[in-house]
Amino acid sequence: MTQPSVKTDKPEAASQTTACPPKPRLRVALVEDHPKVRESWVRLIDSFPDFCCVCACVSGEEAVRVVPKHQPDVILMDIFLPRMSGIECTARLKALLPQVQIVILTAMDDQELVFLALEAGADGYLLKRTKPSELRTALLDVLAGGVPMTSQIARLVIESFRQKPKIKDESSELSLREEQILQLISQGYSNKMIADKLQVSIDTVCSHLKHVFVKLHVSSRTEAVVRYIASRSAPL
Repeated sequence: MTQPSVKTDKPEAASQTTACPPKPRLRVALVEDHPKVRESWVRLIDSFPDFCCVCACVSGEEAVRVVPKHQPDVILMDIFLPRMSGIECTARLKALLPQVQIVILTAMDDQELVFLALEAGADGYLLKRTKPSELRTALLDVLAGGVPMTSQIARLVIESFRQKPKIKDESSELSLREEQILQLISQGYSNKMIADKLQVSIDTVCSHLKHVFVKLHVSSRTEAVVRYIASRSAPL
């Protein structure tokens, strides 16, 4: 005799695949003044599956004002920007965002620029001829605690360590007046404005600057400001 089928209220188990939420993309800020180059880098960054460009600034001044609002994970910085250089911008952004990673992306492999950038707080230094796949690798590397450098740049760094180290001169310490002048320069004051504010002559300001250049081993106001900001923002 055929047994009657028994119905149950228990539904059959269904095969179901639950999609994992997409992994958040890492945030990149770009500072580049040339429109075509800037647009090209933005497209490249956005093409990476794990990165997105959250802002692209045309100047150092705009970067200092805008980038902190976007809280990027990494900043790609050109050196040759109008007015405020990329090196000075790097120092300012590092003071504002100590944890952010900043990678210099430029066409120049000048040794002095390399060390000024690193001293200002740069975490990596790449040439613009870097291949797209190498740029993505460099971004992941710097976020993992590495110091990505184009091979030519790494060689410059190695060669510098092979040179005889310089003996620190005790007279390299800046005077109070020299620090005042550097602080005002970092705020955008011209020599004339500094002279008016400190109630001294322009010749006196220029004389102090000459002493600053000698003590800091620099040859321009921008370089002096970069080293001043870097030393002020360095951890004790």
